[in-house]
Amino acid sequence: MSEQESVSPLRERLRAALPAAMKARDRVAAAALRSALAAVDNAEAVDPATLGAGAVKTSAVGLGVAEVRRRELAESDVERIVGTEIDERRTAAAEYERLGRTSRTAQLRAEADTLAAHLTR
Repeated sequence: MSEQESVSPLRERLRAALPAAMKARDRVAAAALRSALAAVDNAEAVDPATLGAGAVKTSAVGLGVAEVRRRELAESDVERIVGTEIDERRTAAAEYERLGRTSRTAQLRAEADTLAAHLTR
């Protein structure tokens, strides 16, 4: 599978929206998009447990010899991750609202709404 085929449409939408948010100086949207993209990238990271014990000590030395293929996520995985990001923001917003921190509540809800708009397309 080529790199072009493995990139999800949702991820493409998030990546395309980031420069637009930055250009518009929309800090809330940019923060939400960066965070969601980072969460997706982290989910693709290689699980150290799959490398085995002592993998670093016994690995070959040199440029590129220790590269391990990252996990490939299905579109449903990316959607689940972004959905989790939305849920976490809405839960935190409710807690901040309970504590009377309305400015943080509004920011978290705006971030959740930004991500939800890309998720539902």
